Amino acid sequence: MLHRRQAMALAGGATLAGRAAWAADGGKVRIGVLGDQSGITAAPGGLGAVAAVRMAVKDFGGQAAGRQIEVIDADCKLKPDVAAQIAGRWYDEESVDLIIDLPQTAVALAVIDAARRRARSTIVTGATASVITGAQCSPFNVHWTDDTFALANATCRAVVGEGRKNWFFITADYAFGHELQDQATDAITASGGKVVGSAFHPFGNADFSSFLLRAQTSGAQVVALANVGTDIITAIKQAGEFGLVSSGRRLVGFLLFINDIHALGLETAQGMYVTSGFYWDQNDEARSFATRFKQAVGAMPSKEQAGCYAATLHYLHAVNTTGSTDAAAVGQAMRARPLDYFGKKGVIRADGRAIYDLTLYQVKSPAASRGAWDYYQPIRTIAGDQAFRPLQAGNCPIVAKS
Repeated sequence: MLHRRQAMALAGGATLAGRAAWAADGGKVRIGVLGDQSGITAAPGGLGAVAAVRMAVKDFGGQAAGRQIEVIDADCKLKPDVAAQIAGRWYDEESVDLIIDLPQTAVALAVIDAARRRARSTIVTGATASVITGAQCSPFNVHWTDDTFALANATCRAVVGEGRKNWFFITADYAFGHELQDQATDAITASGGKVVGSAFHPFGNADFSSFLLRAQTSGAQVVALANVGTDIITAIKQAGEFGLVSSGRRLVGFLLFINDIHALGLETAQGMYVTSGFYWDQNDEARSFATRFKQAVGAMPSKEQAGCYAATLHYLHAVNTTGSTDAAAVGQAMRARPLDYFGKKGVIRADGRAIYDLTLYQVKSPAASRGAWDYYQPIRTIAGDQAFRPLQAGNCPIVAKS
């Protein structure tokens, strides 16, 4: 829970800011979708994320707490300074109540900080760093997307549980990659596996042959890719050329989207392990949303886009409950309301971490697929309270220690 004195101060400031914003724009509920519309993560987010938020608003009825809902969007260019500038303008001049999406860690942290100083709401459905609900947590923020800790912990424990115990990492040589490898190594070791080697590469690497050769000769049963975007796509393509999967090894992509699988094709991606909290074919609720989304966008939704839809609905329910867009009140209402992520039940903790079950999938072979977008075979479910980092372990400053 929040420290009582801190919570009262934050709530008081948020109430004043919220009332001023509510009056300034004539009482509209304004949502800003700040994402990557032109860079390496545009496919799983981008304009599809905007479409998902608009779908949620329409499905909610276009109003919350008796006020019209308006959605605006912008391209953050994957630059923290650009994102912070847009967020400042939206909050200060355009009376935006919520900023959602935020596809990259530095971007998310910049906007969360801008929102914290103004007592305004944010929801992260793109960036994955677990520090978002750790040292950088905020009472006004919810981290909806599965984070680095959960992806590493759930994936590694499940794959080691399948009997594949020796791992080799190919890792992006910057903070995101190092954090992901460290967290994955902890999970592997705790599950009885071991890391037999690793190789670090620069951002935007074009040739993974030397890293793949080291993985091939290491004796590893699993080659784990702790990278993202064009780097992970290039690594998977070149792993196929090296025959890693055909030789019996398995590839794990921690931060891989269904759009990436679609671009790669099953011939290249088959056999890979992927962990996700959402897959369009997981149940009837997901299929219904995905069918409508595909009609509007032309592709099945990624977990980032699905998160935008579900998180927007959750936020709007909280606005209805509180009767305002006051960030402190809405934040508390979001944490009090049970989470429904396309039929998956869960909660939002005091640190803002959304907790729900994850599923380990294996990418199908071309022969096993029924057609376009039928890509994942479920292997096992990982309970949310086992996948995500324990509350007290995150060092979130707004969580009381006990």
